[in-house]
Amino acid sequence: MSDARAGQRGYILALLLGMATVMGILLLKAIPTVRSEVQRDAEEELIFRGESLAKGIRLYRARTGAYPMELEDLLKQRPAVVRRLYRDPLNPTGEWDLVTAVQPGPGGDTRGLPIVGVRSRVGLDAFKSYQGKTLTSDWVFSAADDLLGVPGGAGAGAPGQMPGAGGYSDATKGGGTSSPDPDKK
Repeated sequence: MSDARAGQRGYILALLLGMATVMGILLLKAIPTVRSEVQRDAEEELIFRGESLAKGIRLYRARTGAYPMELEDLLKQRPAVVRRLYRDPLNPTGEWDLVTAVQPGPGGDTRGLPIVGVRSRVGLDAFKSYQGKTLTSDWVFSAADDLLGVPGGAGAGAPGQMPGAGGYSDATKGGGTSSPDPDKK
C-alpha cells in the first residue's frame, strides 16, 4: 500500500472521530430539553388525572351522600363515576397520597378514612403553577375544599373561574392562565 493512501485513511478517521465528538456534544445539550419536555407532559397528565379523580369523588358524594373510603369505591358505584382509577404519572408505583376528611393517626395511616382528594407523592419543582403552587406534591386535587377547608379543588381558583375547575397556569408562558385545560386559553 502506498504512503499517500495510508495518509488519506488517517485523515478520514480523524474526521469521523471529530464528527462523532460534535454529535455527542449536541446530544448532551439536547438531553435536558427532552427531560424538561417529558416532565411538562407528566405535569399536564397529573393535572388531568387528579382533577378527574376529584370530579369522581364529588359525583360519588352527590350520589351516596358520603365520601369514598377507598378509590376503588369510585368504580363500584353504578354507573361508575370515573372511567378508571388513574395512576399518579409522576410516581413510578402510580400510588397517590390520599387527602382525607379527617387527620390521619400518628402513623399516617389513612385506611378507613373518608377520601376527599388526592395529591402526588412526588415533589418535583414544576414548570407549571397549579393553584399558585409550583411543587407537585403540593397540588391537591380535592372534592371538598370549601366544605372542609382542604386546600385546592372546588372553591380554589381565579375570580370568574368555574368552581371545581382548579387553578392552572403555565409558568413558562409568562402571566399564565386560569384555565383548567392548557389548550383552552
